[in-house]
Amino acid sequence: MNHFSPITAAEPASALSNVSRRGLLGGAGALVLALNLRTPPARAAETKFGADAMPNGWRDDPTLFVAIAPDGTVTVTCHRSEMGQGVRTSIALVVADELEADWAKVKVAQAEGDEARFGNQDTDGSRSLRHFFMPMRHAGAAARAMLIAAAAKEWRVPAAEVTAENHVLRHAKSGRQAGYGEMAKAASGMPVPRGDAVRLKDASAFRYIGKGQVGLVDNHDITTGRAIYGLDTRLDGMLYAVVAHPPVFGGTVKSFDAAETLKVPGVVKVVPIDPPAPPVEYQPLGGVAVIAKNTWAAIKGREALKITWDDGPNASYDSDAYRAQLEEAARKPGKVVRQEGDVDAAMKGAAKRVEAEYYIPHLVQAPMEPPAATVRIRDGKVEVWAATQAPQATRDRVAKRLGVGADTVTVHVTLLGGGFGRKSKPDYVVEAALCSKAMDGAPVKLTWTREDDLHHGYYHTVSVERLEAGLDAKGMPVAWLHRSVAPTIGSIFAAGADHEIPIELGMGLVNTPFAIPNLRMENPSAPAHVRIGWFRSVSNIPHAFAIQSFVAELAHAAGRDPKDYLLDLIGPARIIDPVKIGDAWNYGEDPARYPIDTGRLRRVIEAAAGGIGWGRKVEKGRGLGIAGHYSFVTYTAAAAEVEVGPKGEITVHRVDIAVDCGPQVNPERVRSQLEGAVVMGMGLALTAEISFKNGRTVQDNLDTYELTRIDAAPKTINVHLLPGQDYAKPLGGVGEPGVPPVAPAIVNAVFAATGRRIRQLPLRDKLSA
Repeated sequence: MNHFSPITAAEPASALSNVSRRGLLGGAGALVLALNLRTPPARAAETKFGADAMPNGWRDDPTLFVAIAPDGTVTVTCHRSEMGQGVRTSIALVVADELEADWAKVKVAQAEGDEARFGNQDTDGSRSLRHFFMPMRHAGAAARAMLIAAAAKEWRVPAAEVTAENHVLRHAKSGRQAGYGEMAKAASGMPVPRGDAVRLKDASAFRYIGKGQVGLVDNHDITTGRAIYGLDTRLDGMLYAVVAHPPVFGGTVKSFDAAETLKVPGVVKVVPIDPPAPPVEYQPLGGVAVIAKNTWAAIKGREALKITWDDGPNASYDSDAYRAQLEEAARKPGKVVRQEGDVDAAMKGAAKRVEAEYYIPHLVQAPMEPPAATVRIRDGKVEVWAATQAPQATRDRVAKRLGVGADTVTVHVTLLGGGFGRKSKPDYVVEAALCSKAMDGAPVKLTWTREDDLHHGYYHTVSVERLEAGLDAKGMPVAWLHRSVAPTIGSIFAAGADHEIPIELGMGLVNTPFAIPNLRMENPSAPAHVRIGWFRSVSNIPHAFAIQSFVAELAHAAGRDPKDYLLDLIGPARIIDPVKIGDAWNYGEDPARYPIDTGRLRRVIEAAAGGIGWGRKVEKGRGLGIAGHYSFVTYTAAAAEVEVGPKGEITVHRVDIAVDCGPQVNPERVRSQLEGAVVMGMGLALTAEISFKNGRTVQDNLDTYELTRIDAAPKTINVHLLPGQDYAKPLGGVGEPGVPPVAPAIVNAVFAATGRRIRQLPLRDKLSA
């Protein structure tokens, strides 16, 4: 059957709403094309890549993503989470372009968590446009074809004679024309064109794709305070909760006394939360929840709790002591993860040997909006409102913990005030569900404070990277050894996991694209003592920092220009099969479609260097630094101009960052993402650090876990987008690739300014000594 959605014509085109199953399938008076759960065809015994390999795959059916009201308003449903990267806008503009819609008449609705309908919904890995650019083009083009078919049928003319342009259907011979709204109902009865029957526009006819002239669809709501984030959820009869978590990962409650808590005005109930059995995955840490009539009362009630903790197996975790353990491991042979040639023999015959160790501490995502979720259980149904990057994982974990079917759980996805990987793990949503259950299904909004966020998160791994190189008489490496030692994300999924998993190894370690005849990469073991989780760019951060810093050190040892030396290490432009150098993961993409292209890496390095004026003279106390990196099947390079003051204070005056991400769907958002990456990468270089004493996080808030503030940000950030407008070629990622080269570029610039090589992050006060 074909159905019509109850879209109110009077709603402004910029409005955003959540789309429910009931809303899509009920009512009359506006078109929503019929539901059809078509999955991509799979060939037997064929290895799947990209979107095909993701849980629940992809959809391109217009019945899922396009609705047209009688007044012509087009509603595009976005199935990915919006956290500032602009995905709602980018998804909609792709659909609108192929639909030939007037952008002024387009609005966006947020899909609920339902991968069986919408395909994969995880918003991570810089994959949203990479995986859904072509499906969204197909959805828009198919909807356009259905409108054309409806007009042709009504006008009794061949469909080939009907055109669709800027929201208007025309038949030139008869002079007839109609708006999309007029044909919407009839179009719902047309068959959905399949496969090759869908005619995509030529790129030369794009109205929005690649133009960079479309603003954020939700910008007005965000800037005027109308946008709804997870923290903004309001329901009748809502209660509020916070949780006292074990101060040490793996700790448990031995006993607690809630007598004083229950005396706090507004406190309603105190609820213990059982800790998870390892591995912890996305489950709550356990502890004691305080439920109250407002968040302040819940916080004050938590402060009044008297809890005796058993700190468990990680009670003695200490960052300094653990660093020493990692360094010791890095100085011994480890698990070999890539080997070419004979490194040991080449080292022995080298004219010179250089070695260095680099350290990066734990980091935390610290999104502007800490984790928050609201859950209501009513009439056997569970409703969730959450700022989540993983709505399906949220749905599944809530259902499992409550012991209900996933089909009884509805996840409404709100705007995310930042995510950076933290909100891929829905432990906080499960906490809210348990609190609602304890209150007989009453709606409960659970909030993490900033202190909760820093003390109990999923941390970016701490890392020691040891590199050794044997140089020939000209100062070029004939041997390269890299040992990477870091607790793994795999530890939250498998007890005892202590080696980096293939995903982490493939983030700038085993796929190092240098033209060196003898290479060996090793991965010694490193047990985890905290929850390790995704962080923007993940293991690319330590790998890029170490490798790009070491390259600059080798250039100095050889008396060479760092940029020229880096290009010589990369070697001539060539195509590398990532599988043949030990990277079977390749960001989940087909290595035939996404090989490593060193020519593209060379070009971004040249572009960043050209942008900043590499080689020019700078004032005393200033220096230029450069770094390049390949990540998320995209090529980036950063060049920084840094000044070091007489007391060791560091000022980053300028950063030029170049990117080759293939075809650019929304250049305006690409620029924004790269600008944000520079600021975030600068924070990692200069101020950000999470440390532990007695198993406890030392940093409490943003006064001690320092992010880059506006007065410290570079006065000039230049983004250089390398041409890539062949839309037949695959897209790269954008959200994450900009971060890795920033810190090493800054550190290399500091060396150029001072002659001092710093091998650990953050730099902070290390130059004041």
